[in-house]
Amino acid sequence: MTQSRPWAVLAVIGAGGALGSLARFGVEQVFPTAPSGFPWATFGVNVAGCLLIGGLMVLANEVRTPQRLLRPFLGVGVLGGFTTFSFHVLEAHGLLEARAAGTALAYLAATAVVAVVAAYAGMATTRRLIGSDARRRTA
Repeated sequence: MTQSRPWAVLAVIGAGGALGSLARFGVEQVFPTAPSGFPWATFGVNVAGCLLIGGLMVLANEVRTPQRLLRPFLGVGVLGGFTTFSFHVLEAHGLLEARAAGTALAYLAATAVVAVVAAYAGMATTRRLIGSDARRRTA
């Protein structure tokens, strides 16, 4: 964060976070989860967010000249607000309280593995789509 104007960065993170959080809330409302059911909405949001973050990082770091507010707005703000790994843990706790330990463990493990795979897939797919000659490294 730049020492001279940190408020601009904080403002775009806040604005992006509000947008991402509202989008996540909308998904949760459309796809509610039963107390002992697998939380597909949160799982899907986290996987989709990781896929998009992987693609964004390639675009922001390898294709475009770095923009000071792009990554804070989209990466930290929008996608950080959209994904919800803290709520993921609370949902797993709720599953344990509902005596669905198997579902809780499957949820925790699947989210960790699939989220990392999704981030890698987002990076690899974006690199493939832009083509190797379109990429340029920036310092």
